[in-house]
Amino acid sequence: FLSHSLQAKMSRPVQARRLEGIDKNIWVEFVKLAATYSKVNLGQGFPDFPAPDFLREALTRTLSGGNHMLHQYTRAFGHPPLVEVLAQFFEKLLGRDLDPMTNVMVTVGAYQALFCCFQALVDEGDEVIIIEPFFDCYEPMVKMAGGTPVFVPLRPNPPKDGKLMSSADWQLDPAELASKFSERTKAIVLNSPNNPLGKVFSHGELGLIAELCVKHDVLCISDEVYEWLVYDGKQHIRIASLQGMWERTVIIGSAGKTFSATGWKVGWVVGPDRLLQHLRTVHQNSVYHCATIAQEAVAQGFQRELMLYGKPESYFVQLPKELQQKRDWLVQSLDGVGMKPIIPEGTYFLVADISPFKSDVPDDPNSNEPYDSRFAKWMVKNKGLAAIPLSAFYSEAHKNNYTNFIRFCFAKEEATLKAASDILQKWKQEKTS
Repeated sequence: FLSHSLQAKMSRPVQARRLEGIDKNIWVEFVKLAATYSKVNLGQGFPDFPAPDFLREALTRTLSGGNHMLHQYTRAFGHPPLVEVLAQFFEKLLGRDLDPMTNVMVTVGAYQALFCCFQALVDEGDEVIIIEPFFDCYEPMVKMAGGTPVFVPLRPNPPKDGKLMSSADWQLDPAELASKFSERTKAIVLNSPNNPLGKVFSHGELGLIAELCVKHDVLCISDEVYEWLVYDGKQHIRIASLQGMWERTVIIGSAGKTFSATGWKVGWVVGPDRLLQHLRTVHQNSVYHCATIAQEAVAQGFQRELMLYGKPESYFVQLPKELQQKRDWLVQSLDGVGMKPIIPEGTYFLVADISPFKSDVPDDPNSNEPYDSRFAKWMVKNKGLAAIPLSAFYSEAHKNNYTNFIRFCFAKEEATLKAASDILQKWKQEKTS
């Protein structure tokens, strides 16, 4: 009798209510498809070229050096050498004094930094404004915290002269943005440079957001992981440096994006202590601590960059130059086969209009799946080229308005980009023959 009752199935629901409706994840599905079918993967956002020599050397030194304490716990909220150098770096960038112990916290990648922000700052019933298209974890993370996402889209204004569209041509409607702020609004999430579009928000656009935040007493969660990847002489402006914004902004950064080492999972938040103290509470009760050795090596990377700040040999100067060439190459390659690219001002992503290739993938009136998602799956299975559908970066309400686009990652070796170009060329020839 006892053994039978032990085997009895539980009848009560086991899943916490906060997980309802957020169990699906585009990356799980598309990473699996890419691993199974792709010859060339321009889908997931990570470089396939090595991290810089000086960073790998720092890791080797740290691993083989005599300081055995680097294999043990360090300070929970950030390894002292890393928070100290980050504070020095951001003092330069923001033009204000920072306390490394209270104004900087190290996280397990920018992903955990975001999670800490939403868990620490968003309450049941709070509204959080999210600008579309958005990095896909913002929406489920807001919902997990009990908040309500409120979406406002960047709207494309194609140039009249037949030129290729730029990410700058996607803009917020000021009146529409203002209409989303109310007494229920707790925060706005800003992602500049923006993934997936590559849009770098201008001083005017940031000024508008800042004005609304101050007027409505709203927080700003500023995801700036691509801060160094800006092209064509454009400048990344930090919203925390605008008037009235430091006290209400949490800045999120990533060593993975900054040093082309996404697998290291070292991120950080920078902001006022009155906000960061609550993030520390979430951090100490979730992961508690990040890998000491990775933090030590990243600290050495930043020390080097601090010495070379603004000089031509700085990695933060060299990397965007290299990536701009890769971007231009992919733009030409896509444009050459008729898949119209939207030229990104930043990040390592590029969105392209697939309309001219739609004839290859028939519409399915019985499917609820957005067209671009079916197109991307067809493309990886039939052409061996992996990309991500743009609709994955939109809310349920708006995703069907943007189903003619897919996102490519161009942070790849030349050989990878050439292989992608060859696939597209061959595909175009098959269409025209």
